[in-house]
Amino acid sequence: MAVRGEVVKLDRGYPLVRLEDGTLLRAEHATALVKEGQERAVIGDEVLVALPDEHDKAIIEEILPRRRTFTRKDPTERALPQVLAANFDQVIVAQPITEVNLRRLERELVLAFETGAKVAVVLTKADLAADADAVASVEAKVRALAGANVPVLVMSAEDPTSVEAVRALMAPNTMTILIGRSGVGKSSLVNLLAGSAVQQTSAVREGDGKGRHTTVSREIVPLGNGARVVDMPGVRGLGLWEAEEGLDAAFADIAQLAEQCRFRDCQHQQEPGCAVRAAVEAGEISPERFASYQALVEETRALKQRREEARWMQKEQPGAKRRGHKKRSGKNK
Repeated sequence: MAVRGEVVKLDRGYPLVRLEDGTLLRAEHATALVKEGQERAVIGDEVLVALPDEHDKAIIEEILPRRRTFTRKDPTERALPQVLAANFDQVIVAQPITEVNLRRLERELVLAFETGAKVAVVLTKADLAADADAVASVEAKVRALAGANVPVLVMSAEDPTSVEAVRALMAPNTMTILIGRSGVGKSSLVNLLAGSAVQQTSAVREGDGKGRHTTVSREIVPLGNGARVVDMPGVRGLGLWEAEEGLDAAFADIAQLAEQCRFRDCQHQQEPGCAVRAAVEAGEISPERFASYQALVEETRALKQRREEARWMQKEQPGAKRRGHKKRSGKNK
């Protein structure tokens, strides 16, 4: 008889599953799941596991329907999705205030918005900034990019009030995932929120605030207020996957202007009556932001085309034709 549980930790070994009675078990995927090539369980997944006698691990027999996923294009494949987390309520994008990368932040926001979860930005390591004016300048740029509906918080490990402000974003009985490249301070933030060293961190060099990335696992960490948080290991590749809605949300100003273009399928190039190009020329939208938007749109279109090509190639494979013939002839029952 299968019992229900949740994947609470993923590392280089087997998933750790917490059963409804609180029991923690290491688990492996059922052979049927592996053979059928279905999605592997990820952090936050609700699963059904079997507990066979004389077996040292539970068996994940089924991954229950996900209400939300954080998905990127698999960096090792041409046109396949890779789910990194499931069933969360909020995505917090973390970047160090001393070296904010606005282009990466745009991409991170697109991926975060695409999940349908709440989105916030936390600017870490404010104690390493040159002065208050430098902090204010960067914060203003990030707020302008993220939009009025996205909370942007500045956090310093030396300022408990700023840590409490981040904790306040995480309501009881909700789960938040932290995303950001290696070295932005996500593990340190989790430790501060949890009130203990639950995540390993490395020493940070004085002067540039950089240190070696140490987090290699994903783990749900409970907080004192009943919320939960996951530090996602630094992800270098942030390829978009079916990100049209995320693009419209991250670039809401451009999306709204696009509705005023003369042509519904306007590509914002040289078409007459393009409201987006007019806004760029009038200085209402920076050329850099528009160029970034166009590049992400083109990336999404190109990926969609590759997916279609892959589907057609799969249909044309001799093996696929034979399988179809067997099914029609009634021999594949």
